[in-house]
Amino acid sequence: MWVYEKKLQYPVRVSKCDPRMAKLLLEQYGGADGELAAALRYLNQRYSIPDKVIGLLTDIGTEEFAHLEMIATMVYKLTKDATPQQLDAAGLGPHYVAHDSALFYSNAAGVPWTAAYIQAKGDPIADLYEDIAAEEKARATYQWLIDMTDDVDLQDGLKFLREREIVHSLRFREAVEILKEEREVRKVF
Repeated sequence: MWVYEKKLQYPVRVSKCDPRMAKLLLEQYGGADGELAAALRYLNQRYSIPDKVIGLLTDIGTEEFAHLEMIATMVYKLTKDATPQQLDAAGLGPHYVAHDSALFYSNAAGVPWTAAYIQAKGDPIADLYEDIAAEEKARATYQWLIDMTDDVDLQDGLKFLREREIVHSLRFREAVEILKEEREVRKVF
């Protein structure tokens, strides 16, 4: 189904060890509006959406997994040289005790990811509006993450992700219009 090329969609660089920023990035790893929730939401919604836009959900859902991989890489790079004391000072002490350096799907507050984050109504237009909202919330979160760091290398990767959220939102808006036009067409049998 997919061909995996062993490189990130966009290069991830960080200029310093920063466990505090890694903790904040977990919001986009396992949070309600993060990349995992988005990927699973879109790939799940494909089963109840018209063929005209099914490819869009597949494409964007797959890309969200690439974004998840970028976030994981950022978190790894921001914490790889941190001591347990630095992790604890950044609020990652409980994470370290439970998982050491392994990533775990949770948000920035440490709340584990849940399938309750995935929305699917079964109405294509309602689902697409949910998707637009998800992309706009992710865009806002990326902006706030950019504002929280002075690491220009990290900001670069976050800006790339923020811009992809904008593109996804626009594509979902286009899909809504396609489906609205189709809904308005009178069907004669």
